[in-house]
Amino acid sequence: MSDTPRLNTAGFTLLERARDLRTLIEREADKAEAQARLTDTVVDALHEAGIFGIWVPAPLGGAESSPKELLAVFEQLSYADPSTGWVVMATTLENGTAGAYLPDEAIERIFTGPRMPLIAGQGTRAGVAVPEKGGFRLSGQWSFASGMPHAQYAHSLGAIEGTDEARIFITPMEDVKMLGNWDVLGLRATGSIDYSIDGAFVPDSYSHVFSTNEPLRGGAVYRLGLLDQALICHSGWALGIGRRLLDELIRYAGERSGRPGQLAGSDAFHADFARAEVKYRAAKALIHQAWDDAERALAAGRTLDVREETMLRLALNHMTSTVTEVARFVYASGGTSSLRDGLIQRLFRDIHAGAAHILSGPQFLRECGRELAGLAPGETWAVLNLEP
Repeated sequence: MSDTPRLNTAGFTLLERARDLRTLIEREADKAEAQARLTDTVVDALHEAGIFGIWVPAPLGGAESSPKELLAVFEQLSYADPSTGWVVMATTLENGTAGAYLPDEAIERIFTGPRMPLIAGQGTRAGVAVPEKGGFRLSGQWSFASGMPHAQYAHSLGAIEGTDEARIFITPMEDVKMLGNWDVLGLRATGSIDYSIDGAFVPDSYSHVFSTNEPLRGGAVYRLGLLDQALICHSGWALGIGRRLLDELIRYAGERSGRPGQLAGSDAFHADFARAEVKYRAAKALIHQAWDDAERALAAGRTLDVREETMLRLALNHMTSTVTEVARFVYASGGTSSLRDGLIQRLFRDIHAGAAHILSGPQFLRECGRELAGLAPGETWAVLNLEP
């Protein structure tokens, strides 16, 4: 276990680099959409900028950014292109948690070479892990492995046969069969394919308990545990796509300003835009308030209490539903520019794909309401539910 509760602060360098990549990412977005994966040009640029090390523990050469620093980078990349932001948030989370929680033997093999490894996979649908001397035999099929076409390792949830203990298993891509069935409405460029593993041997050192919040290296951000860290990902992504939707509508209306009968001259549009803007800003403020509170707890050397965890989940749920509502307004206001293939249409498709993720779903909202209403005394957050 790490001997320090310190919350690392990486600074603004990676945020500035992410901002500098915007022109390149936007230029490559249509090609990425067409080929259903990020372009090699963008992946190489992200590597060169050090973005894939943003979540990796500092002792392994990563930035080990704080939650709000991560939020800012994911927001910036998702503003440039939601699929790029999604791939980065997913792979960097898995890079970071592997670096924090895996034993030294695996770390010495995975975190070598001139580039940070890319780890991609799925942590919500469990395969079966059969104990064997020195490790496990892992089998299963998983869906929505964002960024896997670019990865060197897979991150997969498995349940131990006989005990049902949930663990994360890290396997080289040679053990993975990529099923390649990524034909979807939104987030097309994420390459979030299904994959399977058939009886691959996974040494003990290449797995960790799913629910652990005790890092073997690195500081306080890893004491959030894997699931709470995932909330950072989806919150930052929603911040970025929400702002881009509103900015694209500003651009669209401005281009038509002064023309008779156009949107820019409509009192109803002015009022509706003001409502959309304030809803987005209020949801963003709640995200930042919740993570300010979380960072103070981590910096003080403690884990989050139940209410603090509730607010992180509620803030994400509220932001996602708000941005989905904003997207409908932007799409309806964009006229034929929304109907035709283009950026507004792609943003509209992407937000509806991202909003379908389980972490933004109604189950969290119901549980948050139960806790906030004082109807879950003595219960704590366990994956998606509050439990005694």
